[in-house]
Amino acid sequence: MTSVDRGYTPRTRPRTLTDLISPELARRIAALCEEKLAADVVVLDMRGVCDYTDFFVIATGANTRQTKAIYDEVHFALKRDETLLPRSVGGVQEATWIVADYNDVVLHVFTPETRAFYRLEDLWNDVPKLEVAASA
Repeated sequence: MTSVDRGYTPRTRPRTLTDLISPELARRIAALCEEKLAADVVVLDMRGVCDYTDFFVIATGANTRQTKAIYDEVHFALKRDETLLPRSVGGVQEATWIVADYNDVVLHVFTPETRAFYRLEDLWNDVPKLEVAASA
């Protein structure tokens, strides 16, 4: 649902999360992850199987330092460019699995060991993957 659908325009109200269409936001987050050299960036379309979000963006950093840097890039770019903040964030201190909930898109940034242990792609292997376009 866009701001126009809700009866206001971005000129009359600051942009909110719903101003970006879910697939566009998921692709933007994926592209930001790739800019920070995240490995194996995947976007899972959760719309048919999940009622709390539309997309998962899953990315891997080489270590906890890079994992935190990937999350920071996404956080600050969306805050700066789109005035978007996550509803909640977890795992930043340990930085082995950082989860940021942007309502329609949930970002998961893993270290390689943690991603291999939890295997979210295997858990959700029946959902479609969204093509990641480099458009950050």
